[in-house]
Amino acid sequence: MTNTSKDRTLEIFTDGASKGNPGPAGVGVVIRENGKVIKEISKSIGEATNNVAEYTALIIALKEAKVLKGQNLKIRTDSELLQKQMVGKYAVKNENIKVLFEEVRKLSEDFKHIEIKHVLREFNKEADLLASSAVKNKQTKVVAALFHDSAEESPSSKG
Repeated sequence: MTNTSKDRTLEIFTDGASKGNPGPAGVGVVIRENGKVIKEISKSIGEATNNVAEYTALIIALKEAKVLKGQNLKIRTDSELLQKQMVGKYAVKNENIKVLFEEVRKLSEDFKHIEIKHVLREFNKEADLLASSAVKNKQTKVVAALFHDSAEESPSSKG
């Protein structure tokens, strides 16, 4: 598949965190375009397992990519389980995860191409910090870098 000038490619880093399993949980998402951060999301998701948080981070990332009109997505996650389930190497057995897996599959239909790769935690530090911050602070923070050189922050909200 060839990219046209109208095809927007986004590189997305996702992470989910849970203090306890289950316990207070949060997600972190970093969206880059041409190497520059265009959006960061740090969101508390209440009580959840780590795997639910990882899937929730991916769902939030896909929804945001759709808003940003991304067509080609390069998704990076430090969750080997999520990555292997999404590419069909591992079966999805947990009923709670099956629902989230199906939501990801449905959202994926909106894009031309999605590549999902497992990365070591050290290469996912930004998303990890956002997820951990959401757990610690139990709040939501969205920062959008507009025109790649200025930032706009939405009001924090409990969530």
